[in-house]
Amino acid sequence: MDVRGKVAVVTGAASGIGRATSRRFSAGGAAGVVVADLNLEGAQAVAKEIGGHAVRCDVSREEDIQALVASAEAKYGRVDVYFSNAGVVMRGGIETPDEVWEKNWKIHCMAHVWASRAVVEKMAARGEGYFLVTASAAGLLNIVESASYGVTKHGAVAFAEWLAIAYGRKGVHVSCLCPQAVITGMYTGQGGSAGVDGALSAEQVAEEIVKVMAAETFLVLPHATVLDYMRAKTTNYDRWLGGMQKLYLKHQESGKA
Repeated sequence: MDVRGKVAVVTGAASGIGRATSRRFSAGGAAGVVVADLNLEGAQAVAKEIGGHAVRCDVSREEDIQALVASAEAKYGRVDVYFSNAGVVMRGGIETPDEVWEKNWKIHCMAHVWASRAVVEKMAARGEGYFLVTASAAGLLNIVESASYGVTKHGAVAFAEWLAIAYGRKGVHVSCLCPQAVITGMYTGQGGSAGVDGALSAEQVAEEIVKVMAAETFLVLPHATVLDYMRAKTTNYDRWLGGMQKLYLKHQESGKA
């Protein structure tokens, strides 16, 4: 899909990957970009810059997502592209409080479900649409610093796969963004194992998103080495787990896990 002439909704768009992708969609000739974020002031700044439409949205609430889509449709008439991108990361293992698990679950899994309820059937009825999910390389591999992040990002990948299976032959294209470290507020404040292969700019990630949309393929892998790690994981699961155990111990010893 070419974003030219299309209406796109981007969540988590006040900063980072969401902001860069909103800018890229606008530069690519999108008919409208809805900039959604819990941080309304930040969303408004991005919307003003690109001539888009800002909406405050807490993606951990289904009613907020429904209101976001309604606002987009009221402004532009339809939603052609939905980029379900908002995310959080909180360190911790099995001791992580239940409320943190619940927050991760809602933002990294249910937000995609709720958004799909609001837009996917309409896309299928028109015979065209694009649904993008930000899942992180942690969703394909894992991450040593945060059990709640790794687990719920796996859920994001699984839901994106299901959506592609169920709607891929109805004109709805689905892609799953799985980068390692990206230079955003989330990464620079956390650091950690995601940066072992270097960090990309949000603009580089946005460019890769547009390329994959043009090809209409499932995985968006800005860090190409993630594919090699996936192959290693499936070729010898126990060896891969051993390598991850070493990485976990390394970060535990450094106080980062």
